[in-house]
Amino acid sequence: MGNATLRTLLVVGATSVLRHVRSAANGPAWLIGLLARRPAKVVAVALATKMARIIFALLTKGGEYRKPEWTKGMESAAA
Repeated sequence: MGNATLRTLLVVGATSVLRHVRSAANGPAWLIGLLARRPAKVVAVALATKMARIIFALLTKGGEYRKPEWTKGMESAAA
């Protein structure tokens, strides 16, 4: 089942991304399509799972994280 705190932080982070995607209407097509078909909390858990897989792959195989193209406008919103 893993670390409950880490799992919670991943879901909270995914929820934050979803809020931005919903308000700005920009994001990956798969995420917007999933939001149209599923409840927001289910999509948040799916996104958190995807983020966890990316983190695990980076930690085990090494490498450097490359930010997706659709996140370009998110830096100014966070500052």
